[in-house]
Amino acid sequence: MFKEYNQYDALGLAALVNSKQVSAKELLDAAVDQANKLNPKLNAIIHRFDERAYNAAQAGLPAGSFTGVPYLLKDLSFYFEGEPITMGSRSVHVINTYDSEIVKRMKATGVNTFGKTNTPEFGLIITTEPKAHGPAHNPFKKGYSTGGSSGGSAAAVTSGIVPMAGAGDGGGSIRFPAAWCGVFGLKPSRGRNPVGPAFGEGWDGAIADHVITRTVRDSAAMLDATSGAEIGSPYIITPPDGTFLQAAMRAPRPLTIALHQQPLVANTVVDKEVLAVLERTAAQLEAMGHRVIPAEPNINIETFWHDFMVVICAHTAFTIDNIERCFGSEHIKNLEPQTSNMAMLGRSLSAVDLVHAKQGWHDSQYQTGKLLVQYDMILCPTVPTTAVKHGILPPSRMDEMLMRSAGMLNKGFDMGKYAFSSGIIEKLSQPVLSKMAFTLLGNIAGLPAMSLPLGMSKKGLPIGMQLIGRMNDETTLLSVAGEMERAGLFTKPAFER
Repeated sequence: MFKEYNQYDALGLAALVNSKQVSAKELLDAAVDQANKLNPKLNAIIHRFDERAYNAAQAGLPAGSFTGVPYLLKDLSFYFEGEPITMGSRSVHVINTYDSEIVKRMKATGVNTFGKTNTPEFGLIITTEPKAHGPAHNPFKKGYSTGGSSGGSAAAVTSGIVPMAGAGDGGGSIRFPAAWCGVFGLKPSRGRNPVGPAFGEGWDGAIADHVITRTVRDSAAMLDATSGAEIGSPYIITPPDGTFLQAAMRAPRPLTIALHQQPLVANTVVDKEVLAVLERTAAQLEAMGHRVIPAEPNINIETFWHDFMVVICAHTAFTIDNIERCFGSEHIKNLEPQTSNMAMLGRSLSAVDLVHAKQGWHDSQYQTGKLLVQYDMILCPTVPTTAVKHGILPPSRMDEMLMRSAGMLNKGFDMGKYAFSSGIIEKLSQPVLSKMAFTLLGNIAGLPAMSLPLGMSKKGLPIGMQLIGRMNDETTLLSVAGEMERAGLFTKPAFER
């Protein structure tokens, strides 16, 4: 057994394979051993195909940046040929007949995928507690949320099962679990990474797929391998000068950074410990030669959450309709109540409602763009609080009863429009949306954003800080992240504590 497995990041492990100091099989042995020991307690991995991975190691993996590195994929948008996908739902179990484009590119790096990670149903909530697979546990504290929707991937990385794992972000779903699990998570710019061929734009461009990692350089190297246009891509983004990995390894120029402290969802309370880490991070950046100045994007927080919910509910309705059309009505009988109700809300909206919401997205984009003319990036918390106990963020039993009742009432009454106009949706969604009060901006505006593990609470739970960059400027973000990592500011992952 390769006992030093956890001492290396993914690039470090690949270097050992390339120099023949260790084999791909030995690395897989180590990862499988870690998974066997840890996953029964964590529930981070919900599907394994170890034998397939061992066969791949024996046959010879592609020569790339990560040859031989054990790897996991989030069980949502990453289609992996020959393996089932459930999207965190009791209603979905489909054997993929092809690889999604990003999976093809990830495979070409030489990673050795041996499983799929836990995710909430259709990635619709920011805690990984699906009824289909049960909750994923935070490796720092059992019984606490990993965040979502890439919670299984974040738990697998911070616990030491793998050095990086596939993840996706539609409202903070890379950054959110990265913050709560104490690892690094970058959401790329809209269009930087492929989302096809099944989709052209996930959630009207809000979704971006990438990885969760322990080190900045692993994230940068994977972005070098996966980024770029695909067939039918709605965007063609100019690649950076040099590589993302080179950017992560060099010091940035002196930057002017906007300190964003006001949550973009009403009635959101930011923990004092989170604010203390924010203040300390600002001071650390200034000590490195950057200027940090309080400045807020001029965004209407009364409509900000509403515009996001309208678009996501419309897409949820489409998803459920598409599943029923392709696989039959039996595949949507066991949907979780919040999924059914979001679909109901989506069906109640008009095309005009959707366009109004997208105009709201543009307004937020424009106002944030104006701020980023003056500032190189924005500093803010990733999440307003540390991880919460299981059972707090999913709908309560009472809420679920209300949702089921609403679904029954909707048969003779347009409950969807009433729910939006009456304030019911704002009340029911506030506990979740308030946790997304700093992450939503990156998805709505399509900007690159990352969570850095920069603090710990008195209870021993990680605290992440977020940096949001200018459109298509991942290089500056990665340079700052690398600078902070080299300065020893990153907290340790769970397996090192």
